[in-house]
Amino acid sequence: MATPILKWAGGKRQLLDELYARFPADYDRENDAFHEPFFGSGALFFDHEPSRGTINDRNTRLHNFYVQVRERPEALIDRCREFGDPESDPDPAVEFAKEGRDGRAIDQYYYQQRALFNRRPNGESFDPLDEAARLLYLNRTGFNGLYRENSDGEYNVPIGRYANPDWVRAEEVRAASEALNRLDAGDLHNDDYAYVLDAAEPGDLVYFDPPYEPMSPTAEFTEYSAGGFDRDDQRELLDAVLELADRGVHVILSNSGVMYDLYDEAGLHVDHEGATRAINSDADNRGEVDEVIATTVAPADRQAYGDRTLGEF
Repeated sequence: MATPILKWAGGKRQLLDELYARFPADYDRENDAFHEPFFGSGALFFDHEPSRGTINDRNTRLHNFYVQVRERPEALIDRCREFGDPESDPDPAVEFAKEGRDGRAIDQYYYQQRALFNRRPNGESFDPLDEAARLLYLNRTGFNGLYRENSDGEYNVPIGRYANPDWVRAEEVRAASEALNRLDAGDLHNDDYAYVLDAAEPGDLVYFDPPYEPMSPTAEFTEYSAGGFDRDDQRELLDAVLELADRGVHVILSNSGVMYDLYDEAGLHVDHEGATRAINSDADNRGEVDEVIATTVAPADRQAYGDRTLGEF
């Protein structure tokens, strides 16, 4: 069984039991396709390891990361082993050893690697393997495992404080590569989630885990990338869910608790769930948050997982 390689805000490892409990009884992972259009860390996909289906994320650097994991796991592991301590001095033989693009001084190795990671949004040439390795390095050494971009698409998370960060993740990379290789290369998408309207067939299962609708005006659940995901996007996603359901495609959808009424009024089966979130820029807000899981699968039509532990799946 594979596990997520990356830390990711909103990761679903703690909700796997509840998600599996909503799988349709007639779904078979070996024969029916599974689609995850908002992939993120891919907790459900990697635990489930389907034989058919698609994954997608519109974040181009995240998409490239999984392509490299799938196609070049050993090269990725070797490249990650070359990185130095994030708090050490910058490498004088590499670009951005003294200052960044904005002229500000760079005095730590982490910030040199962050500047190098931002080649893509600045229109500079970059090596896809290097970019993937730096994504993993920054994810495991940056502040609280956040992924955040500014309005120009630049990754801007500050350095974290860890005693012994593991940015190589060799076993996780190898296991994830095996899981991703169960799919065809063309099934790893970098697109809008709406691609699944063409990809999914009757009997397939789609899991939507979009950027969450903020619980309050000051919450920032959607700011993981420059694009954002607003209320209109949430409504369009619901329209896609209903269209898939009309075509006989099974759908499971997670979001913040404020979406309960909208999903309920649309005729979905909705339940509140509590999940503990370790990734939050405010330490006081790391704890249980109100989430909902909505599905087109009626309770009588679900697999009988009940309260089985995650280790049994």
